[in-house]
Amino acid sequence: MSAGLVVETREIEPAADLLAYADPSDPRAWLRRGDGIVAVGSDTAHVVRVPAGDEPRARSLSHAWEQICAGAVIDDPVRQPGTGLVAFAALVFDESSAADSVLVVPRTVIGRHGGHTWVTRIRDADDGNDPEPAPTALGPHWAGTLGPGAQSAQGYQASVRRALAAIAEGRYGKVVLARDLVGTVPAGSDLRRLVRALSTEYPDTWAFAVDGLIGASPETLVTVQSGTVTARVLAGTTARGADAVTDARAAAALADSPKDNDEHAFAVRSVVASLAPHTTALEAEGGPFILELPNLFHLATDVRAELSDGASALDLAAALHPTAAVAGAPTEAAIAAIRELEPFDRGRYAGPVGWIDARGNGEWAIALRCAQFDVGSGAAAEAREGGSGSPIPLTAYAGAGIVAGSDPEAEMLETRVKFRPIVDALA
Repeated sequence: MSAGLVVETREIEPAADLLAYADPSDPRAWLRRGDGIVAVGSDTAHVVRVPAGDEPRARSLSHAWEQICAGAVIDDPVRQPGTGLVAFAALVFDESSAADSVLVVPRTVIGRHGGHTWVTRIRDADDGNDPEPAPTALGPHWAGTLGPGAQSAQGYQASVRRALAAIAEGRYGKVVLARDLVGTVPAGSDLRRLVRALSTEYPDTWAFAVDGLIGASPETLVTVQSGTVTARVLAGTTARGADAVTDARAAAALADSPKDNDEHAFAVRSVVASLAPHTTALEAEGGPFILELPNLFHLATDVRAELSDGASALDLAAALHPTAAVAGAPTEAAIAAIRELEPFDRGRYAGPVGWIDARGNGEWAIALRCAQFDVGSGAAAEAREGGSGSPIPLTAYAGAGIVAGSDPEAEMLETRVKFRPIVDALA
């Protein structure tokens, strides 16, 4: 058991590439512009998996984390975001999902923030010291394959039309509908290459890898640091133009779009209402601004508050999820519509993904622009043991918010643009 963990963080000389320390077949990482934390190798101090059950899964993970922290002796003079006792976690979108929510406590973590680089060792009290972490070169380049999943482009447009009919009947105001692509990567693929491609091409996103869920999310669900709570709400999207003129026109059209502004307002109200019971001095800073990504413009609003009740970053992530940006509004009606209109289990797509430390600090994003790799499959295990193995399965997801005035073809095309980061990286 994890009770009695001994945790020691020490500052070290700068590391050129954090990702080089991760496990090639199952990396665990949280990176933005080269900073962040990475689990060294594959060893873990503790893993908590929560299947569907009576208790909300985030609550089960929170209780498990409290017990782990209560039994730990922590020596952390560095005290930067991500130092001391930390865990990576990924939660399912829907409590009814067949996938597990998971919390992983690595045995060794290497991190960088604010000019500091450190290593954290997490071990049982009677264990010996681990060797110094060593980077390994990334494996050869590889290419994955992707094709239609359970929801075709035509089927997606039909689902959008059904949603629009329900919206016209007043059953809900907004629903976010996703579609899927399925594929494989060659056995033995170094999955760090996918994390590298996403973090390089999309430096302003959170590049994450947790239990085979790999992506680059532009949407911070919540960050907690020393009692300050921040969140970034994204809702309302358009593709960027092919040149400066069409780019400017696209941004202006998004800013002036009643449909996109309505969708964005739904999402902001959802976040503010969820944070209000846990915070004071809560403010959504100004109107929406245009967030520029390499392939998209988003309407964005930053929310800031001060923590008032001692809730952890995991607690707040659970309170916020699912936001209107990834589910719809009202929430229960939107979730019911997603179950009815999407012919697949989302698993952890659009669920919370991030990290938490023993002080309750953490950074959480919504798992977007991502794919779930079956790193626990027989093919993956065989490849790890040195066999030739079979291709490793994966599923990628992308969605769009449906409100009154949505056009089915335009929403399908929006999902195609949102697939682009993961499709390009897999290529």
